[in-house]
Amino acid sequence: MTDRPITQRQLAASLLAATHIAERHAIAAFIADAATRPAPNPFAQTSAGAVRQVWRQRAAEFQSFAIATAGLPCLLTALSGLSVDEALVQEILRAGPHTANVFHRGDGCRIVGAVLYGKPGVSLPATPTSGSRRRALRPPARSRRAAGQLDLFGSVGV
Repeated sequence: MTDRPITQRQLAASLLAATHIAERHAIAAFIADAATRPAPNPFAQTSAGAVRQVWRQRAAEFQSFAIATAGLPCLLTALSGLSVDEALVQEILRAGPHTANVFHRGDGCRIVGAVLYGKPGVSLPATPTSGSRRRALRPPARSRRAAGQLDLFGSVGV
């Protein structure tokens, strides 16, 4: 495991690569959104067994209170294939009434599962179109060009 913090952009990109998560595009878009921020996380270091127990209970609660979710069935399926003592890291991000919990193996790259949910009676954020998803995950223009890179076409007079 690493102590180096994972950026939201890295987490969103890793989530998009996690093809076992059916609703990964909606969750990644939420994580990459400028309004989404890391939330207090008292249990960042956890285990597959603890996550399985907590999220089975939450699944029942969410159903009882009609809380919309994305990714919950895929998380529970992924956890069922892990040893209960397998170490996991939890990332928690929030924006308004919505929260995303992402579980990975400590490097931010190997995503086990993720859940996006809101408050009772609040629908999930709208999933952006594929073009706006790509723009949300693209680095800002100033950071795309490496420092010291030549601009071969910028000085051509027309």
